[in-house]
Amino acid sequence: MYITCLPGIKTEVALSAIPASDCVANMAERAVSMSRRVVRLFLLIACLGAWSARVPAQTFEVKTHTLKNGMKILVQEDHTIPNVALYTFYRVGSRNERPGTTGLSHFFEHMMFNGARKYGPGEFDRVMEAAGGSNNAYTSHDVTVYQDWFPPAALEKIFDLESDRIRDLSFDPKMIASERGVVASERRTSVDNSNFGILDEQLWAAAFIAHPYHWPVIGWMVDIENWKMEDLRRHFEMGYSPSNATMVVAGDITAEDIFQRADKYLEPIPSHDPPPKVTTREPEQLGERRVVVKKFAQLPLIMIGYHVPESASPDFYPLDLLEAVLLSGQSSRLYQRVVDKDRLAISVSGGFGLSFDPTLFVVTLQPKAGVDLQALEAAVYQELDKLKAEPLSAEELQKAKNITLARFYRQMESINGRANTLGSYEVFLGDYHKLFTAADEYNKVTKEDIRRMAQKYFGENNRTVATLVPEKNQPAKANGAKP
Repeated sequence: MYITCLPGIKTEVALSAIPASDCVANMAERAVSMSRRVVRLFLLIACLGAWSARVPAQTFEVKTHTLKNGMKILVQEDHTIPNVALYTFYRVGSRNERPGTTGLSHFFEHMMFNGARKYGPGEFDRVMEAAGGSNNAYTSHDVTVYQDWFPPAALEKIFDLESDRIRDLSFDPKMIASERGVVASERRTSVDNSNFGILDEQLWAAAFIAHPYHWPVIGWMVDIENWKMEDLRRHFEMGYSPSNATMVVAGDITAEDIFQRADKYLEPIPSHDPPPKVTTREPEQLGERRVVVKKFAQLPLIMIGYHVPESASPDFYPLDLLEAVLLSGQSSRLYQRVVDKDRLAISVSGGFGLSFDPTLFVVTLQPKAGVDLQALEAAVYQELDKLKAEPLSAEELQKAKNITLARFYRQMESINGRANTLGSYEVFLGDYHKLFTAADEYNKVTKEDIRRMAQKYFGENNRTVATLVPEKNQPAKANGAKP
């Protein structure tokens, strides 16, 4: 799996629809239950304004340990449930690649499950599942993250598995060739044959001309087909050095147990030089850029991207609230305007993700059939201009804070959310301690801060627009037959 922004940071909760197959009585019972939830929701929203101003900072004890090889470990003990979440953040993503090696970070996300010296192909999953655990991973522009979930009794086995693949990952040519084919197939499915995927790729390629965010996380197909063995070895050595990693463990364990096993299994692994520092900064954009994709589709698609700063910027918190104002739920400004009022679009979504370098704030619009695309774009720009000209009302600003803080605190309810968020703050914002003052930072944001963000970043010269225009006829297959 590859992503362009980290999951778990902006998770929305939706009420499930009532199944059509339910009997009338059952539907009535569900409707009453849903009505009660809605009433409770309104009561909660009514109280959130006062709550968010006085809610205590999110605090819990985190113990840290740095191994001699440079790997940092964060541990948050929680003995309320007998389970453990272990996240390992490697500071290597597509921004650490170059033309000719694009997609290697995502490729190694796959390869890390395909065998090492002690545990061969397929053994990592089999052994972990036999111990009651499960796993996943994701790659972004900036990081590759591995996730393990398991019962405490499996702790020793998990560290043995992780140390094996970090220290002795297999570079078997047959497995490399097989996984290369898997990644190429994934690219065809998720990009080449996906309206959203191909337009998103073109948007970023047009918006960034110098910085490595220009190329896609999954890589260009021509590079996927031509990686050399020396490219693979060099990328793995620099990216998977212990000194380039941060491990976060949350759950029913003790810090002493984690540190002891880390000293035993991980500390002996030698470190290498980290990825070279990315010094390229994207030049200031001096005018609107446009890109058009023409392919078979039922409906057009529009993506509008604005350059915004990296996560460590002081503008991160007001921009996050501005995202809530524009795009969070059916009461958001853009949904109200283009979906409810003008009825120009079926949906509107977007935002921005955590990043090491300046990134994009993206608005994605699915127009209705027959809609004038220029009219839809104009409606979006009018809403952005309103934000520049008039400050939010106190109520709308408070609503954005309520939504954002509620979402923030929901992440802290699970060991999985805590592990992911601790790691994200440590890696992207430079210090996990900033998590404990995040609520204060959101509450400091004023109406003028929101207007300043709109004025600073939502200008025409800072804008890139990608439009997918449906081809009238689906292309025929190579043999001339209609698909």
